[in-house]
Amino acid sequence: SFIPPALRRAEGQKRSRQSDFGVRIPRPLGNGPSRFIPEKEILQVSKVDPRTQSIFEDAFAALGRLDNISLVMGFHPQYLESFLRTQHYLLQMDGPLSLHYRHYIGIMAAARHQCSYLVNLHVNDFLQVGGDSKWLNGLDGAPQKLQALGELNKILAHRPWLLTKAHIEHLLKAEEHSWSLAELIHAVVLLTHYHSLASFTFGCGITPEIHSDGGHTFRPPSLSQYCVCDIANGNGHGHLEERRGNHQVSEVSGEVEVLMERMKQLQECRDEEEASQEEMATRFEREKTESMLVATAEDEECVPSRDVSRHFEDPSYGYKDFSRRGEHVPTFRVQDYSWEDHGYSLVNRLYPDVGQLLDEKFQMAYNLTYNTMAMHKDVDTTMLRRAIWNYIHCMFGIRYDDYDYGEINQLLDRSFKVYIKTMVCSPEKTTKRMYESFWRQFQHSEKVHVNLLLMEARMQAELLYALRAITRYMT
Repeated sequence: SFIPPALRRAEGQKRSRQSDFGVRIPRPLGNGPSRFIPEKEILQVSKVDPRTQSIFEDAFAALGRLDNISLVMGFHPQYLESFLRTQHYLLQMDGPLSLHYRHYIGIMAAARHQCSYLVNLHVNDFLQVGGDSKWLNGLDGAPQKLQALGELNKILAHRPWLLTKAHIEHLLKAEEHSWSLAELIHAVVLLTHYHSLASFTFGCGITPEIHSDGGHTFRPPSLSQYCVCDIANGNGHGHLEERRGNHQVSEVSGEVEVLMERMKQLQECRDEEEASQEEMATRFEREKTESMLVATAEDEECVPSRDVSRHFEDPSYGYKDFSRRGEHVPTFRVQDYSWEDHGYSLVNRLYPDVGQLLDEKFQMAYNLTYNTMAMHKDVDTTMLRRAIWNYIHCMFGIRYDDYDYGEINQLLDRSFKVYIKTMVCSPEKTTKRMYESFWRQFQHSEKVHVNLLLMEARMQAELLYALRAITRYMT
């Protein structure tokens, strides 16, 4: 997308010459890096902001590519810088695991959510660093040690509260296939990184690059603008914005004002009286139970393609099963085990510098603000950001004693909750319709910011369960 116009013209002429010779020319399947966000908005960002431009250049120099995830994250250059620094460290710098193991674990984690975009990216990287192509035929072709990670991958991705120290012990005491503690921490960070990055990829409708599988077609452009699969996914309304026109504006005008008014009222109530500890605990349990009942995207079944499903076991295992059976998710109290007081130091001790990098990235997503909401300036959005973060942790059974969970229902409406739950728990079911139906007056950059929050809150929730289990094993 960042090709100068003269080069683009030359490329076009070359293509037409090639097509005269009967050479099949690939054509991009999508327009731009995201199916949900107009291409021109994403490209404008990089043109305007020299900082973003230089981050893009550095990423290109380090990786030899600039992927669509980075282009979309470019709306928030401060965050992007922190994200790329962390990812680079996890994949390329000194660490307990060999390079091909790192990429293979990335493949396993992304495959859990059927994220073929990330799977394909890491299949290429895996082969580039000398990985054995036989491993790519399926998990059963990989070494015993990696196969043993399958259970941890599955539980962390879908029901992390079920993780116990027995799972950890099983990996650390497997005789000749044992993991060391440092290797396991590296693996856990990679698994949680790629589970949550799969959420971001689906949540922002990231499209494959033209050279990737699924990024191009050899068919000539059809008369209608989109393919059948797009319509089936609820993505067949590229021109919905124009069609909705004034009707939409009148329907949702005031959405932002209502939200701002609620924030103001909640702040006033907070200043006047504080709920008792018992009442706060009750509100948390109520919100947790309600979050289980929020249906994800029309609850249709997604059948993973053989291409992706061979990289993991038990494809039917997912988040949704437990809510249907009404299983109880135990409460994880943050004052007993928190990232700041416990998780951070454990990671930093066993995998130096990574705790620090993760901490900066969590802080960056959580505290990121431009003090704007849609068309309003000088707005303090702290309360809203905290409600989003705590709602995600609440879905995972994680409770903050000092937070009033009654605020969540005031600030997050039904369509937003459906989007959050789908994107965090079953991201492969996220549709354009869902992306468009929440916060309709907000800008795309604000929705990308929401996705960053969701991704980081999810990653931290998974990490908390994994690190707590490792701590219990060690003590």
